[in-house]
Amino acid sequence: MRIATWNVNSVKQRVPRLLPWLDQRAPDVVCLQELKLTEDAFGELLGAELAARGYEWAALGEKSWNGVAILSRVGLTDVTPGLEGGPGFPHQEARAIAATCGGVRVHSLYVPNGRVPDSDHYVYKLQWLARLREVVAAGPADAVVCGDMNIAPADADVFDPAAYVGHTHVTTPEREALNALLACGLRDVVRERWPENRVFTYWDYRAGMFHKDCGMRIDLILASEPVAKRVEAAWVDRQARKGTGPSDHAPVIVDLDTAPDGDIGPMVPPPSAGAPRGRTKLPQAKIVEGG
Repeated sequence: MRIATWNVNSVKQRVPRLLPWLDQRAPDVVCLQELKLTEDAFGELLGAELAARGYEWAALGEKSWNGVAILSRVGLTDVTPGLEGGPGFPHQEARAIAATCGGVRVHSLYVPNGRVPDSDHYVYKLQWLARLREVVAAGPADAVVCGDMNIAPADADVFDPAAYVGHTHVTTPEREALNALLACGLRDVVRERWPENRVFTYWDYRAGMFHKDCGMRIDLILASEPVAKRVEAAWVDRQARKGTGPSDHAPVIVDLDTAPDGDIGPMVPPPSAGAPRGRTKLPQAKIVEGG
């Protein structure tokens, strides 16, 4: 089973990238974040295309902001929209959705950014993560927690630790909150597989950060012990960050039980299947930056 997570930074803008990517990488389960539209609008936009590819889907969205979804072609049951009992800002935001796919409890998450250390939004982020830990700890043994965590787990996960001093994503309380989540029995399967490698998942659109490889690793797939033991490959699809009109995030992919493309490196995109010709054209539009 191939599981992927991708912050698409506006699914409407990313449709010309998303559909060929689904055809090429053929993931069985996909966690999407930052949809920036309602679930009804998501269905109108993508429902027919996803059904044609064999995907069921569940989404929780908001107009213009946030939004998460799970796509699955290995079953989609026990859907839980939102973070049960979670805090709001001031109301619950569309930042979490969970479902059981292929016998695994899958969480698609868009963790609050935090904005500025010690701000109200930063406190909200820590409260949100504390509640997430409780939800995951109470869940089934077979689980994956996927998404844009908005936390770089360690200094090795940013291009220059000195550049982030005084900023969110790298503060001690945020990392402690992530470690508390991991202590529920989760494993950071990409970092475990590539402990010494430079691995990023996000690059700012500005100042040529992607081409300079000045990025961060903030998109994670955390797997419980029974699922982590099944991992045969774990990598970042850097190819999806290239070209015209990309998201500022790249997908993260984990293969369970079998590795269709082999296990060739953390940032090297294997070939997968060629996208069907004529089905979808790549965009010829300017990059649209997300909020």
